[in-house]
Amino acid sequence: MCGIFGIYGSPETTDVAHLTYYGLYALQHRGQESAGIVVHGSRNETHFHKGMGLVSKVFNERDLEGLKGKVAIGHVRYSTCGDSNKRNIQPIIVQFSRGRLAIAHNGNLVNAQELFKRLEEEGSIFQTTTDTEIFAHLIAKSKQESFEGRVQEALAQVKGAYSLVLLYNGVLYGIRDPNGFRPLILGNLEGSYILASETCALDLLGAEFVREIEPGEMIKISSKGLESSRFSARKESFCIFELVYFARPDSHIFNQSVYQARIRMGAQLARESKTEADVVIPVPDSGVAAAIGFARESGIPYEMGLTRNHYVGRTFIQPSPEIRDLRLKIKLNPIEEALQGKRVIVVDDSIVRGTTCKQLIKLIRKAGAKEVHLKISSPPIRYPCFFGIDTPDRNQLIAATHSLEEIKDFLGVDSLQYLSLEGLRAAVKGNKHSYCEACFTGQYPVAISNAQWAINE
Repeated sequence: MCGIFGIYGSPETTDVAHLTYYGLYALQHRGQESAGIVVHGSRNETHFHKGMGLVSKVFNERDLEGLKGKVAIGHVRYSTCGDSNKRNIQPIIVQFSRGRLAIAHNGNLVNAQELFKRLEEEGSIFQTTTDTEIFAHLIAKSKQESFEGRVQEALAQVKGAYSLVLLYNGVLYGIRDPNGFRPLILGNLEGSYILASETCALDLLGAEFVREIEPGEMIKISSKGLESSRFSARKESFCIFELVYFARPDSHIFNQSVYQARIRMGAQLARESKTEADVVIPVPDSGVAAAIGFARESGIPYEMGLTRNHYVGRTFIQPSPEIRDLRLKIKLNPIEEALQGKRVIVVDDSIVRGTTCKQLIKLIRKAGAKEVHLKISSPPIRYPCFFGIDTPDRNQLIAATHSLEEIKDFLGVDSLQYLSLEGLRAAVKGNKHSYCEACFTGQYPVAISNAQWAINE
């Protein structure tokens, strides 16, 4: 999963680099491994700065001052295809016969391995291990006269999830795959056009939401203004897990409020529940909105039974079990006064492997909870995602290898309940055919090759 951002500055806009920086800052939750910004300068030159780590660590004021121009794209990365290293930092920049092209990509191509192999056999030399570079090679090899024609020919050969921002010779492009797996938003800031993965980036900048880029749509933003074209029919397979977990709760994607969708998930979960309890607590921050919805619907008091340290980032140390428990306590700490002697309902968005959840339940019991009932505001995740969310292979998904009773016993809870698939569908806008639910059902809207399964397994 990644976050992408693009801006085409108005004549009055003088600093697209800082605006891109803050846009990426708002999208930081979508990727914490690396960040990059590419700017098209006034003399048709390209300036860029990229690095490993968080946006605030990669860029300083001097870096941003060196990125002068009127058009920019940016990217924050969480690797799902390709290693986490410097050569895979996006946006990627390539020079070919028609000019210089920069690409930032959110999603995964399910036919990436086949395309890598074919292109290498045809003489292409890859500088990265990301599927994003495939777009560059396909565009460069095309015989079409116009750049738009080259792009459309490239898109006809790829399969899977891709929301893209492209910067080519001072022109900004936004592209969303025919299924619309990943969100892509169009905004306007005092005449400057903005593309972003989520509306929270527009909010931070004080920009106006215009609309979502449609599935199968390519928009071109240049000195002539905004032009729209379609390269494919609209199919609609929005990633439902964006609404369950990944998108920020203050964003609007897929024509709805993420926060309100999660409130409805929690309320529906309460309607499906028969558990008697004294308090409802969320696992912060992912379970907060659903827990509010659950408490409202059930009438059981809502409490902040867990407090989160927001200054803890990701750690790549692989600690011993004892240190792993300590790492969780650094991030989440129980509030004994809210839990002691209580029958507690704990609400979270999902369970993947179950190991962190198991440790969390231990902490809650240690804080004095009399009973612990775990409520999950989505169905069991039984299948891997091939479209841009880094779920592990199937044998590491606890719901794929264990029954509900076995998961309950492993976690050490008094009861365990997942939201039904029908309940989740009722909580989101649109019908069941509007969403990709493959992580719950195994029914993938784009065919998955045996090679792709083999890579995942």
